[in-house]
Amino acid sequence: MSYLVLARKWRPKTFADTVGQDHVLTALVNALESGRLHHAYLFSGTRGVGKTTIARILAKALNCETGVTSEPCGVCSACREIDEGRFVDLIEVDAASKTKVDDTRELLDNVQYAPSRGRYKVYLIDEVHMLSRSSFNALLKTLEEPPPHVKFLLATTDPQKLPVTVLSRCLQFNLKRMTPKLIADRLSYICGEEGVEASPEALMMLARAADGSMRDSLSLLDQAIAYCGGALSEEPLARMLGTIDRNYVERLALALADQDAEAVLATVADIDEQFPDYGRLLDDMAALLTRVAILQVVGGDGADAIDGVPEPRELAERLQPADVQLYYQIAITGRRDLHLAPDPRSGVEMTLLRMLAFRPAGNDTAAPAVAPAAGRKAAPRAAASASAGAKQTASAPATAKAPAAAPRSKAEAGWRDPDWTALLPALSLGGAVRLLAGNCAYLKREGDTLRFSLDGKFEAMLTGPRKEALAEALSKYYGEPLKVAIEVSSEGPETPHQAESRLADESLEAARQTLENDPNVKTLKSLFGAELKPESIEVVSRQRQE
Repeated sequence: MSYLVLARKWRPKTFADTVGQDHVLTALVNALESGRLHHAYLFSGTRGVGKTTIARILAKALNCETGVTSEPCGVCSACREIDEGRFVDLIEVDAASKTKVDDTRELLDNVQYAPSRGRYKVYLIDEVHMLSRSSFNALLKTLEEPPPHVKFLLATTDPQKLPVTVLSRCLQFNLKRMTPKLIADRLSYICGEEGVEASPEALMMLARAADGSMRDSLSLLDQAIAYCGGALSEEPLARMLGTIDRNYVERLALALADQDAEAVLATVADIDEQFPDYGRLLDDMAALLTRVAILQVVGGDGADAIDGVPEPRELAERLQPADVQLYYQIAITGRRDLHLAPDPRSGVEMTLLRMLAFRPAGNDTAAPAVAPAAGRKAAPRAAASASAGAKQTASAPATAKAPAAAPRSKAEAGWRDPDWTALLPALSLGGAVRLLAGNCAYLKREGDTLRFSLDGKFEAMLTGPRKEALAEALSKYYGEPLKVAIEVSSEGPETPHQAESRLADESLEAARQTLENDPNVKTLKSLFGAELKPESIEVVSRQRQE
């Protein structure tokens, strides 16, 4: 006797056997028991979550010889024939292979005839979104007012592609992705019935690899049984799935917390010996950082109860919250761009080194709680701060006759005067406050006060609330309480808006000169008496062209 794959053998035969879609099953059971049956149902959801299975069970419930029921008997000829796929009044159509309007018209020609064997003639159209527009138009009238003996069951993975005229004629049920725990529990039950030994960790690995699809998990279980020789354990499954041992991912995260580039690269070299899926490595890193962030914010994410993985408390204590957010963003961006790298390993290495090279703006004081281990070279970190590269203010040498200078605070002693034009975008100001700051020029710092010069043309914009909003933004950026003093001056230093206007004028003049000297323009002038209108010249930046 031929072997029946697990995905077909363990396909649910009744609503009671179906797991993970209680919101859909409750509605269908209540409708069957009350007799309030719609003529068209639409089941949508990702692959392998039970769309076609629930539709077939519904067809059995409608045609069971014991009567319309929410619990089909499963032993009558109608139930057995539907399970075996040979019930004459269940017409299953694969819309992906029958997209033409002629196929739909041929299908609907028999709608008017009464069912041959069953109580209802059921049309099950899978991947209905693949039908052509003409096919949908041909289906619309019948779908809206079918004969009383006809039921339409539609299934799709992409309901957005269905016309709204079709959606409005159906009862819509959106099937959810299965959770890893739900899939693992189902796999555990099936392994017990099949006499297959499997550790909970191995089943959880299969559940996570299935990505929410019960059918995919059963296919993976079939493959795992063949690969492992009948007994499922974590190590051979990791090789089969190309997954990375959690210990390696945690080693990478701890090396990042220590700012230890050598340890990061050494760990990647160890991982490379296992022929890993590097895209999955970055996915695992992003998942671990998510758990760390949740643990830092709420103190626990209940992960132990979900997948048996211990909470990463050590990482939550050693990594700064801002660094966790930055590492996560770099990980998912690196995952997205991994196919652009020369090879997957180098792409992952560059992603991890990028985590070491940058840190959030204004987070200079947020150093890791654990210093780099002795003898290791800590990776340099380039502060992504708009104030980087600014010249430090020179202090005049003290003379013997000069009064003793007031002691400077620790923050002021290490202060670097910012490049105000470059710093302004990093403050995330908006509206009138942004306009006020753009027309100010930075002068100097005195104690906890930053002094600015305001262009006299914009004196009307200087109000108390706006000055306070600017001081608050600067305090948040530098991580210390700061005040702002603004003096109005018509001859102060150049403001960011003045610099922007000057650069625009210079670019326009350079563009005019380029056109004036262009040989083609000179030829047009000499042959046709053409004139170059300065007001028609527009400077187009490279960024704008892209």
